[in-house]
Amino acid sequence: MESASTHSSVSISDLSPSITRPNVVGIIIGKTDARGFPDRKNVGSERFTFSFTIKDSPDHFINVSSWGTEEYIQGLCSHIKIGDCVVVENPLVATKDPEKEDRFCPTTPSFYRLLVTEAHSAIRMCTDIDTESRLLSLFHIPVKDSGDFYSLGDITANGQSLDGNFINILAAVRSIGEPKFFTTSTGRKGQKLEIKLFDETLTSFPFICWDRETIQFVQTLPPRETVLFIADARISFDTFRNCMVATATSKTIVTMNPDTLEANQLFSYAKELSESEQLDEPQIEVNVNVPLDSISDVLTVSQVKARAQKNSEAFYGVIYGFLTSLGLDSCITKVIRSRCDRCKFRVYEETEVCTNMACPKQGQEGEVTADFDLLVDISDHTGTLQGCNLSGTVAEKTLGCTSKEFVCLSESDRTAMKWKFLLERCKIYVKVLKSTKSISGMRTSILSCTLADPAEVKQSISVFTS
Repeated sequence: MESASTHSSVSISDLSPSITRPNVVGIIIGKTDARGFPDRKNVGSERFTFSFTIKDSPDHFINVSSWGTEEYIQGLCSHIKIGDCVVVENPLVATKDPEKEDRFCPTTPSFYRLLVTEAHSAIRMCTDIDTESRLLSLFHIPVKDSGDFYSLGDITANGQSLDGNFINILAAVRSIGEPKFFTTSTGRKGQKLEIKLFDETLTSFPFICWDRETIQFVQTLPPRETVLFIADARISFDTFRNCMVATATSKTIVTMNPDTLEANQLFSYAKELSESEQLDEPQIEVNVNVPLDSISDVLTVSQVKARAQKNSEAFYGVIYGFLTSLGLDSCITKVIRSRCDRCKFRVYEETEVCTNMACPKQGQEGEVTADFDLLVDISDHTGTLQGCNLSGTVAEKTLGCTSKEFVCLSESDRTAMKWKFLLERCKIYVKVLKSTKSISGMRTSILSCTLADPAEVKQSISVFTS
């Protein structure tokens, strides 16, 4: 039997400022961190606030906020989390200012917002099993129309025209990174977590979370088995990586495994892709180019190996070393490989069709691109990095010819090209990522490789030997 406060609750659709002492029952679908702001009335002190969004039916949800002392707000905030079914007792029902509220809070269909005060209100867990069961079913219903979303390919295709916009995204989780903690110049502590998303149109797209509440929620999601409907993600152009990224803000609502036709279809794609192990293929990060002049860390091979063991996130560096394995005179298929123009997966000569289950061109003959795709070794006085990837336009700039021109070279010309690099020290820019699937425990991609200036080499070696 329902408790008295649950039984006498007011539905969100029936709320109005004229209702006295309402109880509102709902499931928390979004929540922000507690934050402090200077108190204008008491100079030198701070007021704290946090907010969350509750839902009590498929079409109705409302924002709830609370202001007060640090002790009260931190205590209240830590008491509840996303996914909890709660009873908000005696909140103030206030008419919202749509222009102001919709800028910083999730957009809701209600004309009102709820204000929880320390003196008059309370928040407690819903203990009625039937009510909780009904509310939990709402957790998988998106807050926006299920067909109102951008594919990851559409976001990339639109490029910077979407910069600064808030849009909806339907995508599957490919991988979840480790949280990175930092302290700002003002002493505020923060955190950041990056998730890699994918769908039928793109194999990797970054989704960044800065809010602790969102980070804690998404960390529980199993990669490759989870589909997300992300309402009001902020899209921006990352100048450092030269690509589009999505970010969760205080407006964003993330719905896990939405109960929609589109999400179910994407879930099937994700499952097929995972079972076929195609997601284990090294990622081809399209349009992710880091400016070389932003990479300043000069590292030895041993330092690269040590840093890769400690870091789960990608890092960049410059190595002054030799290419000690460069199979330019090997079989052409070991130097140049074909990839699908649409999804960038490898296309084998025997079939000449894309085998990526999630690609729209899967099983069909289509446009393919033949590019350099080499595995080389980098060595210096401290050791050797084996199996480093040298591919695409980076390989063309390094070797001084295109893949089409290379195919026309004689075997003696290819051998001469190889020894040009094996005998000379090079300045090599690398991107390194820890990888449990690699024998070496890491994956190294060459971003640039040129013959090194002797003066630079002398200076770099003196730093490591002094």
